Amino acid sequence: MHPVIFDGHNDVLLKLYNAGRATASESFLKGREGAIDVPSAKAGGFGGGFFAIFVPSPTDLDSKFEEMTKDVYDLPLPDPIHWEDAFPVVMSQAAILFELEEQGALTICRTAAELRSCLAEGRMAAVLHIEGAEAIDPDLNTLDVLYQAGLRSIGPVWSRETIFGHGVPFRYPSTPDIGAGLKDQGLRLVKRCNELGIMIDLSHLNEAGFWDVARHSTKPLVATHSNVHEICPHARNLTDKQLAAIAESDGMVGLNFAVAFLRADGKMLSDVPLEQMIRHLDHLIEKLGEDRVGFGSDYDGAVVPELLNSCAGLPKLRAAMRQHGYDDALMTKLCHGNWLRVLEKTWGA
Repeated sequence: MHPVIFDGHNDVLLKLYNAGRATASESFLKGREGAIDVPSAKAGGFGGGFFAIFVPSPTDLDSKFEEMTKDVYDLPLPDPIHWEDAFPVVMSQAAILFELEEQGALTICRTAAELRSCLAEGRMAAVLHIEGAEAIDPDLNTLDVLYQAGLRSIGPVWSRETIFGHGVPFRYPSTPDIGAGLKDQGLRLVKRCNELGIMIDLSHLNEAGFWDVARHSTKPLVATHSNVHEICPHARNLTDKQLAAIAESDGMVGLNFAVAFLRADGKMLSDVPLEQMIRHLDHLIEKLGEDRVGFGSDYDGAVVPELLNSCAGLPKLRAAMRQHGYDDALMTKLCHGNWLRVLEKTWGA
């Protein structure tokens, strides 16, 4: 039994956007240099996931990743991005996702029933997610329109500050308890997302923002791509106290494949054994229970373990999980069942 993997986070839309829309659907359908495309998905049993829309800052990624190979680092966060600048980028990336659907590469899922159907029938499933709410205006008009277009998950911040709140920096070693949390507009965003049935992603919020969502949201607490602070003391990772709150809300965490959040030394180096990922999974299962853990790879957005450099490598991860002793029932939950459960609870059937 090889359960298909539904994944909590990828950045392939940003990569396709940067390469140019003219080539997006063809490269995704036929194969591209990157982690996710149709041939790799078929080879690896990748059933789909949350396709993030992200508005990039003018950042030198090579220098950022180089800095993150040091013993200690604290990267300055980019300046906030204004709504007027963010909105066209979000529209462009959303249009690429719609084009992929038109070309038959995937199906955009707006309900848990649609998602369940895709996974059962072997069609790649996509959940429209926005990582960092810069494209949402203060009156939340764009949130309502994007919901009608298919938006079902949003992170109020991607680390840099927005009008809604504050994120965590890329800092090691560090706790996530850094600065103020959600702003008044952020609390309004949480309320409206609850009303619409848009999942709120906690992954880049700082600890104060996490607790603000925990106090004000009526839905399960979900971190789509985060790891264990007890194992890797990075600002981006979740403390056991945060994990306890997620468990109490019947939410879940998707294991992030980004190596800086897996390694005990916090370094962005790809020589990470799969056993290190299992350590995080074991800890998450211990703190959250078997029904609240899944995957959130960050494919096409991070340096990942070299054995898993594309989704075609996912059978190696499944093999390591089985070798560790995970049985069929747990494998199915971790690979996709738990995402279905929490989305049904968040969105309704």
